[in-house]
This record gives sequence, C-alpha cells and structure tokens, in this order.
Amino acid sequence: MPSSEGRVVRIDAADVVVIGAGIIGAACAEALSAAGLRVLVLDRGAPAGGTTAGGEGNVLVSDKAPGPELDLAVASRRRWPELLESLRGELGDELVQVEWEPKGGLVVATDEDAVGPLRILAEAQREAGVEAVDTTAEAARAMEPHLAEDVHAAVHYPEDAQLQPVLATTALLAAVRARGGEVRGGTEVHGLVLDAAGTVGGVRLGDGTVSCGAVVNACGPWAGHFSVTVGAPIEVLPRRGAVLVTAPLPPVVVRRKVYAADYAAAVATPHVDLQVSAVVESTATGAVLIGSSRQRVGFDESLEVEVLRRLARSAIRLFPVLAGVPVMRTYGGFRPYTPDHLPVIGEDPRFPGLWHASGHEGAGIGLAPATGRLVADLMCGRQPEVDPFRFRVDRPEVIAEVRT
Repeated sequence: MPSSEGRVVRIDAADVVVIGAGIIGAACAEALSAAGLRVLVLDRGAPAGGTTAGGEGNVLVSDKAPGPELDLAVASRRRWPELLESLRGELGDELVQVEWEPKGGLVVATDEDAVGPLRILAEAQREAGVEAVDTTAEAARAMEPHLAEDVHAAVHYPEDAQLQPVLATTALLAAVRARGGEVRGGTEVHGLVLDAAGTVGGVRLGDGTVSCGAVVNACGPWAGHFSVTVGAPIEVLPRRGAVLVTAPLPPVVVRRKVYAADYAAAVATPHVDLQVSAVVESTATGAVLIGSSRQRVGFDESLEVEVLRRLARSAIRLFPVLAGVPVMRTYGGFRPYTPDHLPVIGEDPRFPGLWHASGHEGAGIGLAPATGRLVADLMCGRQPEVDPFRFRVDRPEVIAEVRT
C-alpha cells in the first residue's frame, strides 16, 4: 500500500497469501481483495513473467465440450468485460489498457471427415447456451477472404475474444495493491506454517515467515511441484507449447481467431507425443500468432525446429497467404496439465487453509475471472456461481499420495 512518501509498505501478515503472480493468481487475488480480504501475492520470479507471458490471450468458449469447463468458460466470458469496466472505474483507463478484442472465432473443417464431428460439437454447445453458428465454406471465406479453398465447413463463435495477458494480469494486480495488498516478486515460498491441528497459519520464506489465514497455490505448471514441497501433492504437470509471431500485417489478412477442427481433440488428448493443430489469429499490433503445439517433456525449455516447421505448415494450410510472411520471433511456455483436463480449484482436505487454483492448461486466460470468483466465493462462504464439485481437490484423478 503506497505511503504518503510513495514508498511501498511490506506486509508481514495477511488474510490470504497467493503464491503465483500469473493470470490465475492475479484473478484470485483480485477477487479475494474485492471481498475485503488483505492479500499478499508472492512469486519467485517477476509478476506475469511465467506461463502468462507465453500465452496468446485467448478467451474461448468454442474449444470446450459441454461440461464443467465450458460452464467455467461461459461464466468467465461474461465476467471479463464487467470486471474490466469495474477496474477502469476504480483505477482509471491508463492502468486497464488490456487490448480487449471481442472479435469472435472461426473453427474450420479442412477435410470431409472433420465436418460431422464439428457439427455435432457445435450443436451440443448450443444446447449448453453457447452461440455457435453453422457456416458454409463460402460464408467462411467471405468472413476470412484469405482462408484456404479446401475448407469444407465452419462454425462461427461470436463470443470468442482475446486480450493481452500480461497487461490483464498487471491490471488485476494493480487493483490488489490499490486495496491495501502487496505484490512481491523474487520471493520463493519454502513451506507452510501449520498449527498443531495441521491448519495453515502462514508461509515460510527465505528471510522469515508471513502469518495468514489461507494460502492459495496458483503456481501454474509448478503447482504440482509446490504441492509436493508442502506435503499435499496434486497431479499438475507441465505441457510445453510454442508460438510463432509474424511481422505486422494489414488487419484484413486475418480478422479473427481461426483454427482447425482437430484443435479441441489435441487439447483433450492424454498422449505424451507431440500434438500440433493449426491456430491462427490476429493481434492489435498487426502481428499474427501461430500455434498450437503440445508436448509432455517435463520442464525442458528447448524449442525444436521440427515443431516450429509443423506450426508454420499448419498455418499455411489454413492461410496460404502466410507462406511469404516473415516470422519475427518464436516463444514457448508450459501449460499446467491435469490427467482429467479439468482445473483444480478448492481447499485441500489434508491441510485446512491450503487452497489450489491451477491445472487450466492453455485456457487460463479465459478461465481466470470465474476461477478467482469461485475461490473467493468458497473461501468467504458465498453461494458460488459455478458448481465447484468437478474441480475439487480430492477427486481421484488429481489428488496424490504423499511419498515417503
């Protein structure tokens, strides 16, 4: 909290300590501080510098089948504009410039075999309340004039959106600070402080302890590692991805997010082997982002040339015009993966006061506001908007035994 001299007052006690200053940790911290709790956010690196910095900023409902994750996505898509408007009123426009673009998405079938599954998924999504408009190949090319000729069918999702994830995280954390909380980078948590009954009473840092009533594990791909460290293991694993960034292009080249119909299957697969599916989208700067790849390789940060080649080829398959466009850079990151492909959101039954909010894989940007609200609702004893049961910590697919 800024003092009259402009210095930052360090908190030595808080209602809640959130570990992880990425988009999920920031959303949890914002929702908890909005509920009147004093929040300290800790990150061993720079805020928004990990998985969040490597994200594309997707806020999607199109890539999820009906079920708990789609429910969370719909709630988040509804909440993002409301939350940003509220933050602008609280912080001012300058701190809430997040490049929000409700530009919609287009999912295309590039072969006949993909048409049926695409239509079936869209119909199921419509029954769940998602706006999914069946579109002919001709209409799809009218929406995206540079789309490949061999598209057989498409579905338009007007609700799909995009924002800049680092800017969004920064805005959420600014709200936490404005409400008397603190965000502290370069600070690693070494363990929990527990009372005789095993209830959380604080966290251990390298230079002492911070007292608190609750701790939120929002460590993203490192959430599993942290959970093992504190003796409450959960199955959250890293899944590496890479993105190509082109030179700036005119906005008419790619107008919205466009991806191949096999993308949803690549997201849901449990396979360890490399998965590549074409995802192409414009940005506010004019650059085009090209994804998407998924690999289970631990925390190996190396980018493989063959993966980048496959990404480029898949993008050209959708948009042949990209064949002559230079790639300015490429970057990679790790997504927090769970075996059942659902986030872990809730209190750990082994240590009252320890909460988890992780496992969103590549959907963390889109699912962040509803995740933060769900954590705050559960912690404060309010009726949650989204059913928390399928996200609970003690489900068999996620909770792990302590290894001795």
